[in-house]
Amino acid sequence: MSAAQFMRWLLRWQHLTPDTQLFGMHGTLEVLRQLQGYEAPSNAWERHLLSRRIVGYDPNVLDQLCLTGTLGWGRLSPHPMILHDSSERNHRIMPTSVAPITFFIRDDADWMIPHKPMLDIEEAGGLSPVATDILQFLKERGASFFADIVRGTRKLRAEVEIGLWELVAAGIITADGFDNLRALIDPKRRAGQGSGRTSRPRHSTGRWSLLFPGEREDRTPAIEATCWMLLKRYGVVFREVLTRESILPRWREILLALRRLEDRGEVRGGRFVSGFLGEQFALPAAVESLRSTRTLAPTGETITISAADPLNLAGILVPGERVPANSNRFVTFCDGVALDATQPSIERAG
Repeated sequence: MSAAQFMRWLLRWQHLTPDTQLFGMHGTLEVLRQLQGYEAPSNAWERHLLSRRIVGYDPNVLDQLCLTGTLGWGRLSPHPMILHDSSERNHRIMPTSVAPITFFIRDDADWMIPHKPMLDIEEAGGLSPVATDILQFLKERGASFFADIVRGTRKLRAEVEIGLWELVAAGIITADGFDNLRALIDPKRRAGQGSGRTSRPRHSTGRWSLLFPGEREDRTPAIEATCWMLLKRYGVVFREVLTRESILPRWREILLALRRLEDRGEVRGGRFVSGFLGEQFALPAAVESLRSTRTLAPTGETITISAADPLNLAGILVPGERVPANSNRFVTFCDGVALDATQPSIERAG
């Protein structure tokens, strides 16, 4: 199979073509199970990733999945300010609506490997004094509502908003519901604007908490779980297809785990996509699906996706301009072939 044929297949595998989109709560959960572990800008998830894969996407479904404990979210990649030595931390962690986050299915999150769990206050480089106070409060009191944090830290509500946003951007905290994050990244809600029965309150009712409560001692199960996560996302896994992934273990660790899965007969090894060096591994179901679509004739089908999408593989998997993972840019494919990148003026980062 050529790279363009594989790209065309991937768009269907990830439900980005009109005839493969999913519906309702079950469909939302299935999409998030496929996308979990991929970090994208906060403001791109609902607007560009989920709504493109789910017919009639309903934000309330995402809220329900989070509030019932099925789904979690947060930044898993370490912020550069956290990784630097204290002598090098000359900049503040800036809260921004394009801060990368991902989702995780709580019953299927063995792939999560904390980078710096239970961050000590003295190590929290780049945080403002307010954010540091909020972090200390959450470490001492555990999961807390917004009003409790305001009262416990004795800070202004606006100060707590910014402090929470800093901690989200740093990858230190999460919340019960996704609406907690919406309340921070939506400028109208933060300004108290909006009217009518459908307007959302300025602050969400969900609780805020530390993202990682403890360390993971054995990495081996997590790396194997990472392989399954990637196989569900791409069907076929090889080094190039993982270029956009930001929170993975080293490729050598993934490769060794994939070989173990192949030895156990759980995945297949082979040469599924031509033009790439190195080993390739695939789900058995993906192999059967690839075989059935290999002979499909071109139809001229055109699919446009956000540059923040995991399938923004122009210039990586197929020839074309490599487009940065920006939530305000787009990439178009025609029968799996990348066309010119676009940046419509009507789109803006929220």
